[in-house]
Amino acid sequence: MKQFVLTVAGVFVGLLLFFVGLPMLAIAMLAGAARPAAAPAISVLQLDLRGALPDQDPGSAITALRAHAPSVLAIEQTLRRAESDEKVKALFVRLPEGGIAPAAADELRLAFKHFRGSGKKVYVHSQGLYASGIVTSTYMLGSSGDEFWMQPGAPFQATGLASEEMFFKRFFDKYAVRPDFEQRYEYKTAVNPYLHDDFTPAHRESDLSWMGSIYQTTLATAAADRKMTPEAMKLAVEAGPYTAEEAQTRRLVDKIGQVHDAETTALAASGPGAKLIDLDDYKSSLRGQPDGAATDPVIAVVEAEGPIQTGTGGEDLFGATANIYSDDVSNALYKAARDKTVKAIVFRVSSPGGGDTASEQILGAVRTAKASGKPVVVSMGTYGASGGYWISSQASAIVAQPTTLTGSIGVYGGKFAVGEALARFGVDVRQVGVGGDFASAYGIGQPMNARQKAAFAKSIDDTYGGFIARVADGRHMPFDKVREIAKGRVWTGAQAKQLGLVDEIGGFYEAVDKAKSLSGLSGKAVRLKRIRANGTPFGAFGKALGLGEDGVRALATIGAVMGDPKVQSLIGQINTARVRQSGALVLAPTPVR
Repeated sequence: MKQFVLTVAGVFVGLLLFFVGLPMLAIAMLAGAARPAAAPAISVLQLDLRGALPDQDPGSAITALRAHAPSVLAIEQTLRRAESDEKVKALFVRLPEGGIAPAAADELRLAFKHFRGSGKKVYVHSQGLYASGIVTSTYMLGSSGDEFWMQPGAPFQATGLASEEMFFKRFFDKYAVRPDFEQRYEYKTAVNPYLHDDFTPAHRESDLSWMGSIYQTTLATAAADRKMTPEAMKLAVEAGPYTAEEAQTRRLVDKIGQVHDAETTALAASGPGAKLIDLDDYKSSLRGQPDGAATDPVIAVVEAEGPIQTGTGGEDLFGATANIYSDDVSNALYKAARDKTVKAIVFRVSSPGGGDTASEQILGAVRTAKASGKPVVVSMGTYGASGGYWISSQASAIVAQPTTLTGSIGVYGGKFAVGEALARFGVDVRQVGVGGDFASAYGIGQPMNARQKAAFAKSIDDTYGGFIARVADGRHMPFDKVREIAKGRVWTGAQAKQLGLVDEIGGFYEAVDKAKSLSGLSGKAVRLKRIRANGTPFGAFGKALGLGEDGVRALATIGAVMGDPKVQSLIGQINTARVRQSGALVLAPTPVR
């Protein structure tokens, strides 16, 4: 009994120290550590793009606590502020060896060009460009700098675009897996790999169309920055691959040298005593400084990145990937609509799609914000497709990059019937139920019967018709015209502009300018105000643990100092488990885009 009491007391004291003592200790540590170091008197900002490149800063609490790559928007906004900082003389960029999402590369290129317009230089270094992903976009971004360096002997393989798809039909036929899907229409190809053993004509046409548009745009842009004709650029690129030295002789890059050589050049050109400072550290040094005067009119910024689903991200503290939660995003839009200081809203969207009901909830909030008299301008990132276009369709204006993938106005849904396949392994799926015939439609044992199939097809048709109606209303286009250009077809931003699905080509700050114009603020300074539905990630995590925001920041500091690999491994396992639980296949025939 005595030993039991001692054990309980020990556990209690341990918990007390962990949940009270450690946060208090870390808060004390934060008193000194929370103040980021000031930028050097002569600074060269350093931006490393070799890691992940999200469109927006993470919304998940745990994701925010961990070290993460700067987002496209954070990079762009930080560079804008650095333009007026006399201490900052230049930007040094390290490119990845693979592809950057085309629209992200477009956005960063605009940021680099604007930064150069303030009289500051951009130096870019590449350790090689490999034929993986859309590497031509990476090359295009590198070409936007003042000096484009490559490592000696590094490969230059930016010779074109290629896409590869795995088709499972013969595998499914062999093992008696029955894909039971509806798609509207032939260009809505997400489920084609389950239904066919090769590209259908529509699938091939669609992919070649958007790939060709991206390729032409990136080559033309790189050619302009390299002061070459598009034809000369195309000939030079497609005759590769090259070594770095061969690429230099063809005027595709400027200089050959190690990363140290390029850094030394950038520092020497910036002035005596110049030092490198990581762009994320520089961003931290600006914390607490107002982004605009307190008296400036406010433009709210609401962000949404990832697949669209119902619910709130407050439940997803360990989120491994970005998601758009309809409760959170719609509440943020309502919050911006109620805020009397807000004159307009920029809604940043980077989404490949999601559920129709979640998309409609967010679109309803967009309508409400517009009805309050505040223009809502959508700024599209890498994607604004399918559900991502649904939530954008009735905005006051849509701004997209030329290589944003958008449109995909279509619907698909279905399930896999695996009863026969499982029976081969001694697993029998049996079903019982009461009520109407459709109650058993979502079962995985058997494909839908004829009546169920007809009912499900009608629901897909109804959703598709509703999607087209919302686009027609929002874009002020005839229903039949939208139906003709829809059919699930993916368009680039440049193509969508010609079709009337997008208003302007540009990035985030072009969307800000459009919002200023629509709200009568053209030519005036504005203050950007980022609005979230549920406060900061630290606050959300603190609420879950019963701690204040400072306490969570304290725990974050402890984690950073300790760097316990076991804890990091545990978080990784949790993330992996959650990804597996989310599932990559649609098992219930709910309309999905």
